[in-house]
Amino acid sequence: MRCPWCGHLDDKVIDSSTAEGGVAVRRRRECLRCSRRFTTFERVVEVGLSVVKRDGTREPFEGAKIVSGVAKAIKNRPVTTQQVEQLAARVEDKLRRRGPLVTSSEVGIEVLAQLRRLDDVAYIRFASVYKDFQELTDFERELGILLQKREGKVLRRTGKAAG
Repeated sequence: MRCPWCGHLDDKVIDSSTAEGGVAVRRRRECLRCSRRFTTFERVVEVGLSVVKRDGTREPFEGAKIVSGVAKAIKNRPVTTQQVEQLAARVEDKLRRRGPLVTSSEVGIEVLAQLRRLDDVAYIRFASVYKDFQELTDFERELGILLQKREGKVLRRTGKAAG
């Protein structure tokens, strides 16, 4: 680290501590030439997340697109804006763990997974657009899958077999 007073490149770290709620490290340093002290901060620089669309083009990931799509699905549902923003953040976090390049399909699947936990009606609405439902049977199939998963959760919680 270059000393801000004399420009010398050698220093020693005197003290380190977490800062900004654990997302940064604060370091007190002392220049080995002029002996003056200064503070530095280290933060993680996030790598840009890109989405590969169906036609092969790439574009930067935009969490606002998730918020916009989910906002349409939750219209007149008991879901808050804060819940939608948290959902979008969870989706982005999961996608970032997969790498700097994800497909639009992976984005949609993760949004659906998060919506299923939040609101069943919003899930069906989003799925109808994302999966391009064309017939009533498409809705029936998706609703059947959703109900099976819900029954599986109830059975696991109660420990009772279906009868």
